[in-house]
Amino acid sequence: MAPHPIGTVTRGTTNPNRLRRMDRWIAATHGAQLRRATTPLAVDLGYGAAPWTAVELLRRLRTAAPRTQVVGVEIDPARVAAAKPYEREGLTFRHGGFEVAVPGRPTLIRAANVLRQYDEEEVAAVWERLCSRLEPAAPHTTGGLLHTTGGLLVEGTCDEIGRRHVWVALGPEGPRTITFATRLGSLDRPSDLAERLPKALIHRNVPGEPVHAFLRDFDRAWAAASPYASYGARQRWIRTVRALSADWPVRDGVPRWRQGEVTVAWQALAPRG
Repeated sequence: MAPHPIGTVTRGTTNPNRLRRMDRWIAATHGAQLRRATTPLAVDLGYGAAPWTAVELLRRLRTAAPRTQVVGVEIDPARVAAAKPYEREGLTFRHGGFEVAVPGRPTLIRAANVLRQYDEEEVAAVWERLCSRLEPAAPHTTGGLLHTTGGLLVEGTCDEIGRRHVWVALGPEGPRTITFATRLGSLDRPSDLAERLPKALIHRNVPGEPVHAFLRDFDRAWAAASPYASYGARQRWIRTVRALSADWPVRDGVPRWRQGEVTVAWQALAPRG
């Protein structure tokens, strides 16, 4: 038990399946890193008043990396005590905060709906602290090509039932990408996702900021793709993202777009100043 956990208690609201979009993205994009790890460890940081998200994270990550271990970390001791009966092989719960008091270096830290109550100017320090706890970057070869990767921090926000979600992925070196994910049947226009921007960007959706320009262009591309709506919202989304990728550094492809996602290089949307 950490003697002085870093952070403050969140509201703790949670629902089953709330983080399914984020979990599936992590399993698809980071599964190989988990499989390469000698002891793949994932942390569900600030899981809330009920342990559902940690239980689900274990199940979903093990589809990609069967040896994955998950630790749920909560700053409220009462929530940890309430979660203990749900422990099982591969899943434990600990008292702690942003110091991430777990053995070794996590391959993954997921912090969903944790930073919304903090001030924007506090985010960079929290990111830096969490990234410092990640498994360090190490070279590996894939398809004959040399890559350098490390642990992954995924920090973002979603609505109460997980229909709309935006998250930032960070490595030991800092922010890498930002992903917008939605249940396409519930979407009127892409800028509806603005209300779920993570704390680092939620106040930056104003003229002159890159994220504002991105969402403006996203809406324009969505409107231009309206003829594809007759083939379904998925086909309209794919057409929209394809057009968007002509001007923005989109980092994924059709297999992820079909899930109602788009991932963009963080530097393209990072706040100015």
